[in-house]
Amino acid sequence: MLTVKYTFEQIVALVSPSKVLGQNTQATLKGIAGLDKATEGDISFLGNLKYKAEVFASKASVILVPNNYVGSPRAGQVFLLVDNPSKALDAILRDIELKTRPKVKPGIHPSAVIDSTAKVSPKAHVGPLCVIGAHSVVEEGACLVAQVYVGEHVLIKSDTTICPHSSILSETEIGHRCYLDAGVVVGSLGYGYETENGCHYRSPQLGRVVLEDEVDLGANTTIDRARFAETRIGEGTKIDNLVQIGHNVTIGKHCFVVAFVGVAGSTHIGDYVVIGGQAGLAGHLNIGDHVMIGAQSGISHDLEEKSFVRGTPSLPYMLAHRIDNLKRRLPELFRRVDNIEKTFAYLTQDATKSCFLKKE
Repeated sequence: MLTVKYTFEQIVALVSPSKVLGQNTQATLKGIAGLDKATEGDISFLGNLKYKAEVFASKASVILVPNNYVGSPRAGQVFLLVDNPSKALDAILRDIELKTRPKVKPGIHPSAVIDSTAKVSPKAHVGPLCVIGAHSVVEEGACLVAQVYVGEHVLIKSDTTICPHSSILSETEIGHRCYLDAGVVVGSLGYGYETENGCHYRSPQLGRVVLEDEVDLGANTTIDRARFAETRIGEGTKIDNLVQIGHNVTIGKHCFVVAFVGVAGSTHIGDYVVIGGQAGLAGHLNIGDHVMIGAQSGISHDLEEKSFVRGTPSLPYMLAHRIDNLKRRLPELFRRVDNIEKTFAYLTQDATKSCFLKKE
């Protein structure tokens, strides 16, 4: 149930449909629900064509459908035809978010601890129990919600939000309009060791981390500080929960990195790359632009731009798909080969007996 209620006219203004099918519903729109769960007064959407059959039975008052949808609404129901129903729904959700999100007031909570050399804009929000280290800068509009640790020589640019229990360690730069969810760690020591005489010695990690503008980091994601130079995440890249990015990794602009991905040190990932959940990338690789990596893939070699791979070791997507289909047929193949061997042995045995009989 929504805390904000809408008229039909307000919804139309938000999504700007190319066409309206059905009579304007008089219902007060007070909920958003899936097609199969929606009731009168709800808004729903057809975001995936595999749910197309559910549109006909849905009781939603307003349904967002793609422009090429063929069908008519029932009485008291309206279809809004749009280019992208999921994106149109986002326009509604964004309006709700703006109206219902608590307004963060600029200022520093009395329980915050800020080093005397740090510079915090009076138009920034520093919440309860935050710590800001020496020579760090927090710009206008930045929001440290609560219990955020900021180390030394950190720059947090304007309009960035950092959620509770996150740690932004020394020598880190966070760009404009970034969003860091709860428990994020940026600037942890890179995993670097040298072994001598059977003992492991930690290599100093003295580089930094840079997040460019509008980077999102999911909860409990960690990004390691570089051994030297920098670890860099490109503008607009979105990283999901529980992702590990190693030291000296560079990720390009507008990438998607899904949950549980691990990227080992010094790997370069290009622009517009999509990495599926639980994929693992070895170190010192070069992943080209527009590459797509399927979930649970193991990447141990460079990938050319626009590659589409999956599996461990990774293979071109369609080849991996064909191999999987063949694997499912292996038990039957073995049974057939076994039968052939038995038949051949039987026929060979009979032939041998016949030879003996002829000689006698």
